[in-house]
Amino acid sequence: MTKNHPRGSVSAGNAAAVSGVPKWLRILLPAVLILLWLVGASVGGPYFGKVSEVSSNDQTSYLPESADATQVQKMLGEFNDSSAIPAVIVFASDTTLTDAQRTEISNALTDLPSIPGVQPEISPGIPSEDGRAVQAFVPINTDAAIGDVVSAVSDSLRAAMPSDVSVYVTGPAGFTADLIAGFAGIDGILLGVALIAVFLILILVYRSLLLPIAVLSTSLFALCVALLSVWWLAKAGVLLLSGQTQGILFILVIGAATDYSLLYVSRYREELRVTEDKWVASMRAIRGSFEPIIASGGTVIAGLLCLLLSDLKSNSTLGPVASIGIVFAMLSALTLLPAVLFAFGRAAFWPRRPKFEPDVVAAEHGVHSAGVWGRLATRIRRRPRLIWVTTSLILIVGALGVTQLNAVGVPQSDLVLGSSEARDGQAVLGEHFPGGSGSPVLVIVPESMLQDAADVLLANPGVDAVSVTSADSPSGSAGVTENGITAFGPPGTLAPAPTVVSGEVLLQGTLNDAADSDAAAATVRELRTELHALSPDALVGGVTATAIDTNDASIRDRNVIIPVVLGVILVILMLLLRSVVAPVLLVLTTVISFGTALGVSALVFNGIFHFPGADPAVPLFGFIFLVALGIDYNIFLMTRVREESLAHGTREGIMRGLTITGGVITSAGLVLAATFAALSVIPILFLVQIAFIVAFGVLLDTFVVRSLLVPALTYDIGRAIWWPSQLSRKPDLHRGEAEVAGEVLGDEQVPARSQR
Repeated sequence: MTKNHPRGSVSAGNAAAVSGVPKWLRILLPAVLILLWLVGASVGGPYFGKVSEVSSNDQTSYLPESADATQVQKMLGEFNDSSAIPAVIVFASDTTLTDAQRTEISNALTDLPSIPGVQPEISPGIPSEDGRAVQAFVPINTDAAIGDVVSAVSDSLRAAMPSDVSVYVTGPAGFTADLIAGFAGIDGILLGVALIAVFLILILVYRSLLLPIAVLSTSLFALCVALLSVWWLAKAGVLLLSGQTQGILFILVIGAATDYSLLYVSRYREELRVTEDKWVASMRAIRGSFEPIIASGGTVIAGLLCLLLSDLKSNSTLGPVASIGIVFAMLSALTLLPAVLFAFGRAAFWPRRPKFEPDVVAAEHGVHSAGVWGRLATRIRRRPRLIWVTTSLILIVGALGVTQLNAVGVPQSDLVLGSSEARDGQAVLGEHFPGGSGSPVLVIVPESMLQDAADVLLANPGVDAVSVTSADSPSGSAGVTENGITAFGPPGTLAPAPTVVSGEVLLQGTLNDAADSDAAAATVRELRTELHALSPDALVGGVTATAIDTNDASIRDRNVIIPVVLGVILVILMLLLRSVVAPVLLVLTTVISFGTALGVSALVFNGIFHFPGADPAVPLFGFIFLVALGIDYNIFLMTRVREESLAHGTREGIMRGLTITGGVITSAGLVLAATFAALSVIPILFLVQIAFIVAFGVLLDTFVVRSLLVPALTYDIGRAIWWPSQLSRKPDLHRGEAEVAGEVLGDEQVPARSQR
């Protein structure tokens, strides 16, 4: 054992520690841990195919209880016993439809109730004014598999129609079927692509076969147990699970668990090179990894739990769901992976088994060490100010693109990428009928205000027709004209009495514009203002109102949650690093990195992909993932920098920390970017945008911010970054002085490397 490399062999203290642990316990403990995780994974694995049983993609269920659209949706069942979701069927031809064709359409509609899930109250075909189209409304049970029912209805109608008549299934049921189809690949394609991408990266990083399998198994086992927990919580109604939340959970757990595993593997490999006994190496690796992994995971969880402040349940429930995933990711990296690697020892790294070579390790950790990270550290040491100023200016220029981000919401018809029968059908519907057919604006007012409310609706140029819900009429509603309420039927017939529930009635207004268009949104906002002035108790709901309330809640969430997340992360970093200056600088660099990622993404979305815009939640989710996960790499770097600074002084500690952690942080960044990029295989606009923002942002954070900006900036500032801790007053040591054992810093005992 040499003075400079006391960790090169098992010291007397370590030997005592080893002898104090019975051999049977060293075998039993890893075996029990592996067995427990195997049981958890075997039980949780089958739940991958059962998530749809406890998930929902209904936007109304995500809104706060106080939203107009939510209250209207709850009351609909009281006005109408049916809980069906309407499908709008459009039959169209290039020429005027003949009587024979209309008869075929009528016969085809008559046969639809034979399809399971289709309710019998199908409306008759309604011809368009130009005579070239017919529309009908088909109610579908919400308890049925809507995607399968819509597909069956579409197939049945197409088979019954002549070749010159086109059939489209659109409306709320059609768009819901599109979303269901879009999320269908989460259990298979998404998970498969993510795992393959991670496996290939791990093969390139480790040039080993067994080690990548061990790391991927750690991630998969964590995901299985997390999914098992989330499934039962959703089953009990504690959590709200959606396809979007499910996809993010899968990616987050795989990415985070792999990142934490990489940190442990790096530390374990380092210990095997300076320690001959694999039990000692395992214990040291766990001690060295525990703080950064717990701090990183805790920071991510704290950021995710800030989503509980959201008014949207889709956001607020993502926080606990994703946090559960992060908890199991940390547990698997700190228990399962150490147990597996201990069982295999150095053979886990085959064919590049780590050798016992403490002298080589010491040289590699030095500022003047060879290799990419050693050379980079040397360049930063020579010109720190030039590097961090130049890097900052480039990032700020990229962040200017944020002004081009159109995050004010997108039409429902654009939520699914690629081909869409519902989108095509809505376009055809708008050519022949009022664009809002099948998705009316729903208005609930006191019975005494019925006529006044009808007048308000009819006076608005965005409303084509109005009806009032009535149990006495065959269609369930009566028409409303400027002269009052009249029935659908022969002129002069009396209007049926409206259905009254708790002194209130339900009006339905057919909009001239498509329900998900900006024009329809403007109409509904105008109606809300006018109707609330007429009666403060008036409620306005429907598809358009739901989209409005969702966008408004998303914007509010973004403005409230982002500052809170920044504050929480700042406090955590201050506690972790025992400093004020360093955390402030780290948060600022992460925010600049996020701004650049968002700015570049906006330019790509507009100029290359030509996306129609973005949901208001996109910047919020991008911020949560990039800032919370980006801080992970800050923690990986700066906890090691602080450890090295205690022994070697701040500036050399920064260079050593960069040299030691550069490889593992780069590998972790590549893995996380690859896993989030896998989200793009799901053809949902929101997920594709999140995939690009996070993947690009993580790579930017890894290769630019963490490799150049943070080391150069902290090196230029020097020991002041640790203010106000004792470390800020410790002078930098000359090379060689740091090896003196038992250094003392104020009241803080700095252990020699033989003691750490």
